[in-house]
Amino acid sequence: MNGSRQLAGSHARRSASAGIALAATAALLLSGCADSSEQEGGTEEGGTEEGGGEAAQGAAGAYPASIETEFGEVTIEQAPERVVALGWGDAEVALDLGVEPVGASDWLGFEDPDGIGPWVQNPYTESPEMLGTLELSYEAVAALEPDLILDVRSSGDQERYDRLSSIAPTVGVAPEGANYLTEPEEQVRMIAAALGQPETGEEMLTEQEDAFAAAAQENPEWESQSVTVATRTAEGWGAYTEADGRVGFLEDLGFEQNPEIAELGGEGEFSVNISDEQLELLDADLLLGFPIFIEETEITEDAGWLSIPAVQDGRDLVITGDLANAFSLGTPEAQIYALEELAPEIEGTVGP
Repeated sequence: MNGSRQLAGSHARRSASAGIALAATAALLLSGCADSSEQEGGTEEGGTEEGGGEAAQGAAGAYPASIETEFGEVTIEQAPERVVALGWGDAEVALDLGVEPVGASDWLGFEDPDGIGPWVQNPYTESPEMLGTLELSYEAVAALEPDLILDVRSSGDQERYDRLSSIAPTVGVAPEGANYLTEPEEQVRMIAAALGQPETGEEMLTEQEDAFAAAAQENPEWESQSVTVATRTAEGWGAYTEADGRVGFLEDLGFEQNPEIAELGGEGEFSVNISDEQLELLDADLLLGFPIFIEETEITEDAGWLSIPAVQDGRDLVITGDLANAFSLGTPEAQIYALEELAPEIEGTVGP
């Protein structure tokens, strides 16, 4: 019997038990969400320097900018100077555009006290104020005196939006993007528009698309092979549907969603719960799993997992650390990092 292949990425700096915090509506995944106000290694006090930076100042010609959201059209009149980024990956997109938020949320519990991954090429020059995720202090947000709030990949909760928009112009979730369903591409375009850099946003997306297209072209054998993306938390097992970017990551490489999992997911659901008795539903040509705030051995040494045909045949990968974080985050830099780390491992697992 083959054991699961375990991957953490070449720059992994965290133990597997740190896992990944997932923003979700399903009870299984909500149990994995991290509140950055409780994370270790807080930021330096202050963090109130202007967050617009030269990139925002140089984009004055792109204003006023109008962005369509679930809550209606938001108009940004001029280049923001103090940006607060609260949504899943919103801060990293802003950094990629050359804008440093003065406040940010860390949904993944990164070891870096600024709440960013090692793939970020434009890190902070001054640490942001780290804010909460699900349990957000609106007083702390207001104290930063933002002139723009980004909450693009978020819950889409009306009360949350109303309170944030009473503090500063707020770019909320995309139309029909509530429950963290704003598409990563929409996220980039919305944030790039709000920061006056729509062309740069398109360049970021093109670079990502080209990288995935090249990997798919190099591995035509992946075309139409089935894939399952699974996870386990202290609460139990789960699998992701096509509504989630993790499955989209692999579909961009030619894989197809495991039809057994697709049938379980309802409209607007990006994950489904899987009982111990249903674990064989995870079987696919490629089975990729990762733990959320549990030891990876609770997957790789679990008898039910080991009984899945894909695991017995060596067609499974278990990822942790920075690689799992990058795979989950969905921002262009994170996706390219994950692709560079993961593609060779998929080649070795699902080879010709």
